[in-house]
Amino acid sequence: MAETLTADSANIDRALADLSRVRDQIARVIVGQTDVIEGVLICLIAGGHVLLEGVPGLGKTTLLRTLSRVLDLRYSRIQFTPDLMPGDIVGSMVMEDDHGHKMLRFQPGPIFANLVLADEINRATPKTQSALLEAMQERTVTSGTSTYALDPPFLVMATQNPIEMEGTYPLPEAQLDRFLMKILVNYPSRADLNRIVDFTTKRDDVHLEQILDRGAIGRLKAVTRHVIVAPHVQEHAIDLVMATQAGTLGAPPITNRYVRYGSSPRGAQALIECGRVLAMMRGRLHLSLEDVAAVAPAVLRHRIILNFDAHADGENTETVLDKIFESVRARS
Repeated sequence: MAETLTADSANIDRALADLSRVRDQIARVIVGQTDVIEGVLICLIAGGHVLLEGVPGLGKTTLLRTLSRVLDLRYSRIQFTPDLMPGDIVGSMVMEDDHGHKMLRFQPGPIFANLVLADEINRATPKTQSALLEAMQERTVTSGTSTYALDPPFLVMATQNPIEMEGTYPLPEAQLDRFLMKILVNYPSRADLNRIVDFTTKRDDVHLEQILDRGAIGRLKAVTRHVIVAPHVQEHAIDLVMATQAGTLGAPPITNRYVRYGSSPRGAQALIECGRVLAMMRGRLHLSLEDVAAVAPAVLRHRIILNFDAHADGENTETVLDKIFESVRARS
């Protein structure tokens, strides 16, 4: 047992060194946004997908493109528009002439990549959104009678613009639930904004080193499987999820008053998976309550639906979640 722990510790040390180099390379292009970068890396290692919400111009597109260069992964971008069709994402059958013989061949779409940027996903119709989200869930694409597997790692980073909501199609809650995290991208600080202006107006294109490949990312994921989840930590994650469900035994008054629908079981699974990756990133072989608390807002904010009373009283998802977390901590 001691030998296994030593080996795992060595693997974590190597993983931390690799991730530190990845962050250093990303920081050469992306200024600030530390929490966003960490969240995207957590989703990539955990094997989930991430939804970013923020106004235009905050570097969401640049982040994923930079990540693909640093990790030597295939990158594709899909600009969602109202006229985008499912075939434009997953691919379609095309007719070919092979020495006078007509034949159908599947032409893969941009979904066949390791890192897929779904830019402004809420501007496409629900039918097109569903084509993407089906591939996210099943990791396969079906065309006709044939099914094609998507190569791991596979990360979809979807973006939403919180303004200009006219002509958009908000994601249904059942589809939002398929995202491992929803991360809010905020405005940069004054110091970061100065660095952004200096960087973009005074420097040429930055040469980035390729730090990790597909195999290395798979090894990082394997390391997280060695992170121990103590029973009381798992119970705490379950308490958080149960506290978002109105009418349950563990629901605090704030939930019963303002929450219409709470988190599904996927929320509890995501708390554990994301927390384990974060624990590994912090150099530990065990999941702590602090790790669960750190990932909880991004994991749960898109998994609860507020009722009319909440909006009438000026509450939003962030304020309600803060009060729910505080209530659970007080009982622990």
